[in-house]
Amino acid sequence: MATALAAAIGTRPIFGRAGGLPPGAAIHRPAGSWREDAAGAPAHHHTPVMAAETVALLAARPGGVYLDGTLGEGGHTLALLERARPDGVVIGIDRDPRALAVARRRLAGYGSRVITAHASYADMRRIASENGFAAVDGILLDLGFSSLQIDRAGYGFSFQTDEPLDMRYDNTAGATAAHIVNTMAADELADLIFRYGEERRSRAIARRIVAARPILTTGQLAQAVASAAGGPRRAGRGRHPATRTFQALRIAVNRELEHLEAGLAAALELLAPGGRLAVISYHSLEDRIVKRWLERETAQCLCPPELPVCVCAHQPRLRALTRRAARPADAEKSANPRSRSARLRAAARIADFPPSPVV
Repeated sequence: MATALAAAIGTRPIFGRAGGLPPGAAIHRPAGSWREDAAGAPAHHHTPVMAAETVALLAARPGGVYLDGTLGEGGHTLALLERARPDGVVIGIDRDPRALAVARRRLAGYGSRVITAHASYADMRRIASENGFAAVDGILLDLGFSSLQIDRAGYGFSFQTDEPLDMRYDNTAGATAAHIVNTMAADELADLIFRYGEERRSRAIARRIVAARPILTTGQLAQAVASAAGGPRRAGRGRHPATRTFQALRIAVNRELEHLEAGLAAALELLAPGGRLAVISYHSLEDRIVKRWLERETAQCLCPPELPVCVCAHQPRLRALTRRAARPADAEKSANPRSRSARLRAAARIADFPPSPVV
């Protein structure tokens, strides 16, 4: 499956750069889903999840240097800048040029205290080095997508609207979700949906998708998935049957888990002694990667439990700051329902292990 997926993602999208709708098709969006002011800026911003808890765990302070690897609309970065007044610096990275433009406008008043870059957080060491920083005092990775990416036309993440089936964070590069669903073999597509969406009906869904080709829009894909899974809502559950399939395609298109693994490794090397890392995840696949990585990097020994003495010579490079994943308070979940699945984990770099040089 990995070979076929890499081949599918590595080729050009079948509709060109933007992945267009069929001639004469209209984009249907719910009233009030996205609003912009006269200058083209959003009239409201995405609410950052667990912002107070995250800033506290990162121990942001004046004079500190911090890296927000998922800048989005800048909500967490704004909180870090306020906590690190008057001279703390935040490096903000994002793969989405549209969100980056919003964040740059929003944070313009902070001047040189904000450095932004269009890149993946997997490249954080390079970005920090290019801006004169060999190490940073704190790193945040918020792995969720923003309200802008769900509510604004053009992303193709949501089955609530009918628009081009894109799903790329970076709409300037890479193949669209439409390319995958229209070119991948049924067995490979089923494996993808099962692996990244944990969808037990993946084989029936994949067969229906193949039978419905060409699929050019989010509405067409949602309809195909629903017809394979028994209607627009599964019996007794509020979740749309296309939820897991859309998740799987988004993860595959953007190679999210690959970027996460590379980003965690980069963060460990970039943190200054005593520096802190906070990661917010939203589904079991990414949280499992974060949890297991933290367990390894904070462990005193990696030997099998049946060995009577340690022979691995492993030494922990991180100290856990959260015993288990922190969850949003009830008040936050009520005010921001999209925060309900968030899990926050954090750790600090042990001072005996300085950051590695960039090579």
